[in-house]
Amino acid sequence: MNLEEANLDAEKYAVPENVASGASSSLEEQAYGISERSLLRKIDRHILPGVCILYLLSFLDRSNVANARLDGLTKDLHMTGNQYLTGLTIFFVGYILFEVFWNIILKRIGPKLWLPSITLAWGIVATLQGVVVSNGGSSGMIGFFFVRFMLGLTEGGLFPGVVFYLSMWYKRQERQYRIALFFSAASLAGAFGGILAYGIGFMKGVGKLNGWRWIFIIEGLLTCVLAVAAYWYISDWPSKAKFVNEDERAFINARLKADSDATQNEAFTWSNVVQALKDPKVWMYCMCYHTLSLPLYTLSLFLPSIITALGYTAAQAQLLTIPPYALATTLTVIYALVSERFNRRAPFIIASDITAIVGYCILLGNPSPTERPGVSYVGTFFAAAGIYPAVALALSWPAINVSGQTKRAAANALQITIGNLGAILGTQLYRSNTAPRFILGHSFALAYLVANIAVVCTIWAVLSRVNKQRDERAATGVIHDGDWEGDEDPRWRFSV
Repeated sequence: MNLEEANLDAEKYAVPENVASGASSSLEEQAYGISERSLLRKIDRHILPGVCILYLLSFLDRSNVANARLDGLTKDLHMTGNQYLTGLTIFFVGYILFEVFWNIILKRIGPKLWLPSITLAWGIVATLQGVVVSNGGSSGMIGFFFVRFMLGLTEGGLFPGVVFYLSMWYKRQERQYRIALFFSAASLAGAFGGILAYGIGFMKGVGKLNGWRWIFIIEGLLTCVLAVAAYWYISDWPSKAKFVNEDERAFINARLKADSDATQNEAFTWSNVVQALKDPKVWMYCMCYHTLSLPLYTLSLFLPSIITALGYTAAQAQLLTIPPYALATTLTVIYALVSERFNRRAPFIIASDITAIVGYCILLGNPSPTERPGVSYVGTFFAAAGIYPAVALALSWPAINVSGQTKRAAANALQITIGNLGAILGTQLYRSNTAPRFILGHSFALAYLVANIAVVCTIWAVLSRVNKQRDERAATGVIHDGDWEGDEDPRWRFSV
């Protein structure tokens, strides 16, 4: 069966109601004689491991600065605590600058070339962090600022790009779990980074370099090696991927045609980008992530410092970061599975928020962290266990609910851009003079989590109201048989 025949069959089985609700592909299974479950497992094997590896490297290379700080980074570069925090802020300035533009490039040149290329670019920059030198003046600080900015700039194209990439392979109801699994690599990177930092710390003095330099160099070189390999293990769009045969490709086109816009040959236009900018729902998705990004990045960037302030040594703190991240990884996957099973996001995000709020209440309520370090350490478990699952679910919302390829690509990128403005603020909150209780940082994180509950409740109410209105219109017998209008079409139903 050739591609033209596949497209004709896709048209044959394209039912408007399917596009709106994400119905099953039983007709397509019968037509092609292919098991959808088996094909889905095959897609998972070829798509998910590769992108999860890239995101693990991405989060490792941006957050290992927290481990490097414990091994003498600020001392060797003659930086004050506030200058270090400024370097963290500068990373996110670079990160958010070109989010939308990066996704436009991805759509034009394809993931097989784009994703490995940006990974190789930030791998080189991440390695260079380890050779920043200081002559006793401001040179070390300036060098640190520059590489952090470039690291953010080069890493910025990965996350929104992969979210859009997954939306081109999977049906709406299948995307949430895959995006959450992809994001779980962030918490896994935290645990993995703690193990690596602990081991690499023993390399202090090798090559006359301090341990923190080896953290950057080894982890950066690891990224470069895996980035080069990614040109072979990252697959292209469904229409070009080599791991599927023509019958499977035709079936993929048919099942996506009957569910979403992933098979449309949509040319890029700026008007579709403007549609995303003008849609209030897109901005609500942005605020949902914004109110989570501050707790997310303050925890990932300052957890080693928070634990060290409890009275533990740097080496002990590196190891003690592992259990909270391991718990977060496990719960992120579990929440995604259960949430997908019930086809609900909002109640599970709220439940996760409440878990994290309990964690910050424990951290803030401990008057003597150095005398009762175990209490505060338990608080970090609750914080991690709540933040990471909530972020994973929130990031899946635009991928599921925004229809129109360019609009969705723009919405995914805009969500990261607006969201990470919270991270920029968060990098300035955990100052050394507020240790060991870190009341300022913990209070902001707590407030943002409460705000996230309010945002999620608003999204829940708005999407439910729109769905109800469209159901009522459909019940009157009014049939819309015109051109497809994306998520503004009366046949579309939003996932809440």
